Amino acid sequence: MDAPREISKLQQFCTTSKREGYRWAWSDTCCIDKTNNAELQESIISMFSWYKESAITIVYLADVSDISQLKDSQWFKRGWTLQELLAPRFIRFYKQDWQPLINSDKNHKDELLPVLHDITRIDIDVLKAFQPGVDNVKKRLSWVGTRTTKKLEDIAYCLMGIFGIHMPVMYGEKHNAFVRLQKEIMSLTDDLSLFDW
Repeated sequence: MDAPREISKLQQFCTTSKREGYRWAWSDTCCIDKTNNAELQESIISMFSWYKESAITIVYLADVSDISQLKDSQWFKRGWTLQELLAPRFIRFYKQDWQPLINSDKNHKDELLPVLHDITRIDIDVLKAFQPGVDNVKKRLSWVGTRTTKKLEDIAYCLMGIFGIHMPVMYGEKHNAFVRLQKEIMSLTDDLSLFDW
């Protein structure tokens, strides 16, 4: 009997982490107790820094069997994966069969910079050394313009690390989450382009 898809993914993630030489691994899909509001809030606020401080970020591309399909991957269409791309220094991409996307032991993020730029339209120098902040607000907001999230509020929450902003997470507030994000940005910059993206 095959394991459910989520269990199989977690097993493969742990196997891959061990093969990469790591004894400990953290998976955002199962290491956050979403029924515990305090833990959920802390996790959402801390996630960007966790990715930034990770030794390696393993990105599983469930819908990619070879590099020619990378540009169409759902991974580039989800809001939360923006910080997963920008925050880490070292990323390895894995195809749907859990084999490396490219034949390289090096940092896939560095190896694929031109491709990642073409897909995301994020400048190569930003992809190489992203820093949170409120410079180029319109450009930063545009990075999520074609991305979606399951919950309406998450389009704002997934940007907190991008802008270096911390604010309470309040599911149920719908569009007001983005309004609060805009207010937080306004408190840090005079850049009114945050209304024109």
